[in-house]
Amino acid sequence: METLFFAPGGTLRNGWKVLLFALGAGICNGAAFTVLPALPWLESATPELPAPWISFATFLGLTWFCLQLEGLPLGSVGLRLDRRWGRQFLLGALAGAGLIALMALAGYLGGGFHLARNPQAGLCRLLAGAWLYLAVAFSEELLFRGYLFQRLVQGMGPWPAQGVAALLFAAIHWGNPGMAGATRVWASLDIAIAAILLGLCCLRTRSLAMPIGLHLGWNFTQGTLLGFRVSGIPGAGWWTPIYHGQIPWLTGGSFGLEASLPCALVGAAACLALCFPVQLNVLDK
Repeated sequence: METLFFAPGGTLRNGWKVLLFALGAGICNGAAFTVLPALPWLESATPELPAPWISFATFLGLTWFCLQLEGLPLGSVGLRLDRRWGRQFLLGALAGAGLIALMALAGYLGGGFHLARNPQAGLCRLLAGAWLYLAVAFSEELLFRGYLFQRLVQGMGPWPAQGVAALLFAAIHWGNPGMAGATRVWASLDIAIAAILLGLCCLRTRSLAMPIGLHLGWNFTQGTLLGFRVSGIPGAGWWTPIYHGQIPWLTGGSFGLEASLPCALVGAAACLALCFPVQLNVLDK
C-alpha cells in the first residue's frame, strides 16, 4: 500500500532513507568525536590516524547497516574492491592531479604567482599528505557519493540529485577559513562544480573508485605538492606559491585554487567531457 512513508511494495521511500541516513551520519560522527577525547589511551595509541579516517569508519558502519536493512551488500554502493576498482581509482587520481595542474598553470601564466621549493618538505611530508588526503577522499566520497547520493538518484533522478548533492557539498565548506566576501561566491561555485564532477564519475562508472581517486589526486596535488590551501585549510607543501599582488579571482587567494576562475572553467570542461560516453569508454572497463 502506498503511503507518505512507504512506496508500492512496502519499501521505505528514498527521501526518508536520505533524511535518516543524513541524521544518522551527523549523530554517529558527532558521537565518535565526543567519545574519542574521553579515551586518551585510544587517541595516544593511534597518533598517525587522521580524524577523517574516524569519520570514514563511522560512515562505513552506517552505510553497511542501511544496506543490511535493504538486503544489499556493501559493494552495491561502489566499494567492490577488485582490479576494475583499482584501475578506476588510479585513473581518477591522475585526472585529479591533472585538473589541479591545469588550474595552477593558468594562474602561473596569468602572472598570479610563482612556485618556490620548500626546503623543509621531504618524503615524510609527501607520505603524510597522501595518508591524510586519502582519508579525506574516502570519508567525504562515502558520505556524499555513497548511500545518500545513490538513494537521491533513485528517488529524484540523476540531475536533481546532483543539484542537491552540490548544494550540500558547498554548504559544508561555508565555515572554512577564507570564506568571506567574493571568495565565498567563487568558492561555493567551484565546490559545487567539483561535486557535480565527482557525481558524474560515480554515475558513469557505477563505483566510488574514480570519485575517491579524483578527490585524492585533486587535494594531494593542490596542497601537498603545490602548497596551496585546500578549501581554505593551510598546510606546508613540497613547493610554496609566492603571490604577485592580490589577484584572488585568478589564484583563489587565501582559500586556494578552489576559489578561482580557472577552477570553474577547468571543472566545467571536465563535467562536459564526462557527458560524452562514446569518447570515454575507458571509464566503463
